[in-house]
Amino acid sequence: AIISGGLGDIGQAIALELAARGAAVALGDLLPAQTAADLLAKLGPDSRYDQVDVSDERAVSAWVDRVEKTLGLPNVVIPNAATVTFVELGQLTAEQWRRELSVNLDGAYFLADAVTRRLAAAGRPGHVVFIGSWAGHAPHAHIPAYCVSKAALRMLMKQMALAYAAHDILVNEVAPGYVDAGLSARVFEKDPAVKEQAIASVPIKRLIQPQDVALEVAHVCDPRQRHMTGSVVLMDGGLSLS
Repeated sequence: AIISGGLGDIGQAIALELAARGAAVALGDLLPAQTAADLLAKLGPDSRYDQVDVSDERAVSAWVDRVEKTLGLPNVVIPNAATVTFVELGQLTAEQWRRELSVNLDGAYFLADAVTRRLAAAGRPGHVVFIGSWAGHAPHAHIPAYCVSKAALRMLMKQMALAYAAHDILVNEVAPGYVDAGLSARVFEKDPAVKEQAIASVPIKRLIQPQDVALEVAHVCDPRQRHMTGSVVLMDGGLSLS
């Protein structure tokens, strides 16, 4: 498995879950290599970490080259790296817009494309699981660029699912709602009232944990799952029902 944004809360949880199920795991993120030492120790010898900016196509291709040489060609691809800017339209700068789209959309495409091309050429099956969001279909005034990037990511998923179905490469999306981790968790820590409002807005009255996302990802890319492609696994606790 190859996972971008591998040092984030969700990325780490996915890595640990897949490793526990027997996968060799390659992680990529922006942070220096030494920050991954503890996680790599937990993942075991069949793991590696590379510092990589997913918005750089050449850097992503070189990363996949290194992974293929050391761990083998990945057959599970998790484009997870993402960033979010908390600013409404009208205040959003061109640079903020470009950065968010380049990481959340371009970066996901570069990783998925680099691996699926190789899998198809080698005649090998595989799974791609994009980490999307319920924000991909529900507008949020305070994170407009993020919503647009996740909406585009969903169509990218469908396009790739169609393109690679004949190669037995299944492409899907796991779309969480409010996750108590990462940037959201930092916002919740600063203002507990915001966290309480988030919980109250979720019909099942609880937030998602990174491990919950990891379980869904592991289910979708389980090698016994051979028929689902082009699908969105929406895990938002019922947020989309209202």
